[in-house]
Order: sequence, then structure tokens, then C-alpha cells
Amino acid sequence: MEIANTRCLALAMLMVAIILISGSHEVSAQCQASVPALISQCSKFVQKAGPKIPPSKDCCAVVKGIDIPCVCNLITKAIENIISFEKVVYVGRTCGLTIKSGTKCGSYTVPPSRF
Repeated sequence: MEIANTRCLALAMLMVAIILISGSHEVSAQCQASVPALISQCSKFVQKAGPKIPPSKDCCAVVKGIDIPCVCNLITKAIENIISFEKVVYVGRTCGLTIKSGTKCGSYTVPPSRF
């Protein structure tokens, strides 16, 4: 029961973040983000609560199709309050994306890679 509640909370938090981002039509035009796929495949990997866990193959498939720097330019403080950007970078890098250190994602600055 607790796991189901945690998953529902994570999904709700990610949905709020995506709604906040997609409030502008610029997201779909500029970033080509697949919002439903992100929610269904990646929410549990970027929530603030809990440890870092390696993303699934399905999450990586979605992440690889997203323009991370473009999405990062649209991050608001409200989104920063519900998503762990340390985990976002971890997921991206674990999925094989090159996310340059020093890249800004909202107010978060991407640190050097530890791999």
C-alpha cells in the first residue's frame, strides 16, 4: 500500500512539473518532449524522495529523444521544488546522454561527471 501511495505521489509531482513546463506551447515546438512517455517511464527516477536508482531501458529510450538543454531553459522554481535535478542529470548520464558540466537547469548547475 505504501509503495502504491509513493508511486501515485511521484506521478502526481511529475505531472505538475510537466504541466508547469508545458503551459507554454514553446515546449512542444522547441523541445519535442514526449510528456506522457516521460510521466509513465521516468517519474520514479527523478522524484526528490528516495535514493538514486538506475533508470529503466524504457525511461532511457524516452530521455534520449529529449533536448535536455532546451527543457532546462524552461525550468521554474515550482518545478525545482518537486524534481531532483541531481537525479535528472544522473538519469540522463546513465542513459548515455552527454550533459556538460556547468549547464544550467533552472537554478541547478550540472556538476562534472563522476563516471
